[in-house]
Amino acid sequence: MSTDVSAAPSTERPLLSNNPTTEEHRRIVVVLAALMLGMFLAALDQTIVATALPTIAGDLHGLNHLAWIVTAYLLTSTISTPLWGKLGDLYGRKNLFQLAIVIFLIGSMLSGLSQNMIELILFRAVQGVGAGGLMVGSQAIIGDVVPARQRGKYMGYFGVVFGLTSVAGPLAGGLFTQHLSWRWIFYINVPIGIVALFAIAAVLHLPTVRVPHKIDWTGTALLSAGVTAVILMTTWGGTQYRWSSAPVIGLAVAGGALLVGFCIVETKVAEPIIPLDLFRNRTFSSASGVGFITGLVMFGAIIYLQLYLQTVHGATPTASGLEVLPVVGGMMVTFIISGRVITRTGRYKIFPVLGSAVLTGGLLLLSRLGPHTTLWAGSVYMFVIGLGVGLIMQVLVVAVQNAVPYSRLGVATSTASFSRSIGGAFGVSALGAVFDGRLLRELSHHAAKFPLSLLKGGSIAANPAQINRLPTAERAVYVNAFSHGLQEVFLVAVPFTVLAFVLSLVMKEIPLRTTSERSTPDGGERRVPDADTAAAGLID
Repeated sequence: MSTDVSAAPSTERPLLSNNPTTEEHRRIVVVLAALMLGMFLAALDQTIVATALPTIAGDLHGLNHLAWIVTAYLLTSTISTPLWGKLGDLYGRKNLFQLAIVIFLIGSMLSGLSQNMIELILFRAVQGVGAGGLMVGSQAIIGDVVPARQRGKYMGYFGVVFGLTSVAGPLAGGLFTQHLSWRWIFYINVPIGIVALFAIAAVLHLPTVRVPHKIDWTGTALLSAGVTAVILMTTWGGTQYRWSSAPVIGLAVAGGALLVGFCIVETKVAEPIIPLDLFRNRTFSSASGVGFITGLVMFGAIIYLQLYLQTVHGATPTASGLEVLPVVGGMMVTFIISGRVITRTGRYKIFPVLGSAVLTGGLLLLSRLGPHTTLWAGSVYMFVIGLGVGLIMQVLVVAVQNAVPYSRLGVATSTASFSRSIGGAFGVSALGAVFDGRLLRELSHHAAKFPLSLLKGGSIAANPAQINRLPTAERAVYVNAFSHGLQEVFLVAVPFTVLAFVLSLVMKEIPLRTTSERSTPDGGERRVPDADTAAAGLID
């Protein structure tokens, strides 16, 4: 089923020139600040609830639904990503970005006002829908504003924001929960979002060319249902249900069937939500695969580093948030360096190649973490992981956007973001299964000769604070078991980064465009030379 989108004339304005003047650069920085506020909101809410979850569950009396506070947000943000990208191509990205901010703010306010767990889960899902539009829109709009050759320099700033929120989220959540109320982790979004909304309205002016289009609602429904089944499978498998249980197997079969159906539909509709022919583009398909693995490693590393610091070294949630700052420091260094080098040279392939190699080395270093590892050594290991992520993540966005026609910029950007989000979801759940399995094996072995008070019914009824209060001998058993489990997690991730290295090697490097491209009224492409784009600015 498809829906027609009527054509409507509009006025085009020139894009930023390939050799921006000081005035143009100053104007683009204003737009970047507004876009980064949007990305900041969406990325922050992926992690800010982590340290507040126990308090929320206690206040709302819903411990058995705790995981859904995170899962609901992850589900809706992931499955809405391709639709936001397509709608942005059809209706204009500025309006869609503003709509995403409004939806996100409504979800945030309602989440803060929630009186029970069901309400909070539903409103977190609303937040997630808006977050999907913020993540895609902020990156795709850069493709509208800045030529590919200049884009690397600016995309690096987005990577810094994403890296900061990955660490600042749990830290901010702990501070708000401890000193104000857990509701403020949602309320704080409102003033930030309002500033971003008015800034976008005032300073961003994008060319909007409306042409007849059709929206692939059938494909959207199949993709949403299929991804939902897969994420539920990876969320429940090995935790709430055994991997061999009927619910998990049923979800796997249903998810596979729905995704196969999605692929069939996408080959038949006039304008698919994710054009499968994009994957025939070697640059696009390689970058999507590397993005999936980067999401897997980045989210997995940050989550399990927090667990290591809190359980093995006894750090508080606030302190552990500070202690993983070397990851962000590494990201910031290579985000900025890679962006500037790409702008100067126009070459980008070397960065994911180097980045995946550095990530592999970083994971091998993290696999050495143990009870006696010093904070200094651990910080060096974390810094290496940050360097690797920074060499890859935002460079892939530049590569994908440069590899596709301008008319597909939104859908290509959203698909790349979708790959990274799915990688993160898969990584957290799959690595979690590895960790749980090793941990329970270790503890079960010791339980035969040592009474373990927190091991009940084949599971651990404990949090880091409880483990840290145990008698010295019993705590040592838990700490060693956690260390071995975490070491296995990092080792299991190594083959994935090796695969990312191979994919990076086969990625075809396409020279970065030094002109901007826009859709013409007939749906084609028109190249705009630098002399033309320099005549007037996109931004007021």
